[in-house]
Amino acid sequence: MIARFRSRNIVSLTWSLVAVMTLGAPLYAQTPAAPSTAPAVPGASPVPIPPGFLIGPDDILTVVYWRDKEMTTDVVVRPDGKISLPLLNEIQAAGLTPSELRERLTTESKRYIEDPNVTVVVKQINSRKVFITGEVAKPGPYPLTAPTTVLQLIAMVGGLKEYADSKKIAVVRTDKNGRQTMFRFNLKDVIAGKNLRQNIELMPGDTIIVP
Repeated sequence: MIARFRSRNIVSLTWSLVAVMTLGAPLYAQTPAAPSTAPAVPGASPVPIPPGFLIGPDDILTVVYWRDKEMTTDVVVRPDGKISLPLLNEIQAAGLTPSELRERLTTESKRYIEDPNVTVVVKQINSRKVFITGEVAKPGPYPLTAPTTVLQLIAMVGGLKEYADSKKIAVVRTDKNGRQTMFRFNLKDVIAGKNLRQNIELMPGDTIIVP
């Protein structure tokens, strides 16, 4: 009973310290994003675009033809990376920036429309996700639309469960060639101000494992 009481007190104290540490630095949901460069589009609500963003599966786009409302539509990027549009049929979108997709659509549209004026607005980002599993309050996938560290994500998911091993948290990252790299994260050290380099910025596709 004494050991369980101490464990509960340690967990409570740990997350009190996390709250203090992160209060001065904005969390994921509070991080101000770079202003969007997309023009105002009637009926479209653009989201802030992260640096280096490439369109991916499940992202929702608004394709606007300024002088042809029948061509204007919302599209969801399919798992194969393509979108379907009137007249143009299937167009590869995944792996492109919004500007690159706009240029491709403009080029393809010239076969049907004289001097097309096309805008691509990112309405919702669903392709950039990180995953957290194990002994946390709310495991699962989380969208990554702003710079987020391991500590910030742990705070976002409600912290660790009572008997989680906060010293042996792991971040698994897979590169473009399928190679996996594991980063260790010791929550107690970070809270104590030790080895802060392990509090890395997360990348899309990262998985955090809390034993």
